[in-house]
Amino acid sequence: MKKRWGFAMFALLLVVMSSAIWLAHMNDTAGYTESRQHEDENDTVPFTGSIQEQVHKGDLLLVNNQYPISRDSIKTDIVDVSKQEDRNPGFVLMDSKLMLSQKVLEQFQYMIAAAAEDGIHSFLMSSGYRDWDKQNELYQQKGADYALPAGHSEHNLGLSLDISSTVNVMEEAPEGKWLAEHSWKYGFILRYPRDRSDITGIQYEPWHFRYVGLPHSAIMYQKNLVLEQYLDLLQEKKDIDATVGNDQYHIRYYDATAATTILLPQHGDYDISGDNKQGIIVTVRKQ
Repeated sequence: MKKRWGFAMFALLLVVMSSAIWLAHMNDTAGYTESRQHEDENDTVPFTGSIQEQVHKGDLLLVNNQYPISRDSIKTDIVDVSKQEDRNPGFVLMDSKLMLSQKVLEQFQYMIAAAAEDGIHSFLMSSGYRDWDKQNELYQQKGADYALPAGHSEHNLGLSLDISSTVNVMEEAPEGKWLAEHSWKYGFILRYPRDRSDITGIQYEPWHFRYVGLPHSAIMYQKNLVLEQYLDLLQEKKDIDATVGNDQYHIRYYDATAATTILLPQHGDYDISGDNKQGIIVTVRKQ
């Protein structure tokens, strides 16, 4: 009897330890579950803006040869990075006139501060937001093999930046390897990975990072999706629940060609973004 009791206790201990390890892992990754839940309509209000205009605004816009943006899609918080008083000195600017969304800059600062704690600190920001004239100039200089016309580049949106290393090429540098593993925690994705050029239409760029925000970056990292695939997933599933660390999110996709009402929560945090195609995504952080 004592041997059976001891074995049972040992088995229980293994289960507890395994659960603890799993929970610790989940705090550093994205828990992902599909859901068909619907928001309580008594706790929501309808979106009152233009649905068709919202399709082309937000952090989840797909920008490429097929889906260009307009000037109205550009982030409204574009700032001169060199003039920000609280700019973290943990990175070097290649261009003293480099511009970027202020929200994206703040998340980038948090990210490189975390990298510095891991001993990674030789970052170089080489490109950020480009206006129409600068993009057209680059396109004329480099040609279609190396650049895109104005409106078709993610750099025209203000959410993308090219990050290099001052010690080695990004593909081999500690900075590149650290970002590839950890950038999702701060809302960033490696936009053009090596094995997805047939989907993105862009060759491998280990330096090009795009801000999409949480929980989207976490889901994309966990499921190994590029933005094109993720937006297709949202369109297919319509409703998704995600857990990132201690935060829970509900994501809902609306087809703007059919939706007459888009519901937003009356309370709590939420983001709304178009996909630059035909959808609108509402992301609610649950209380």
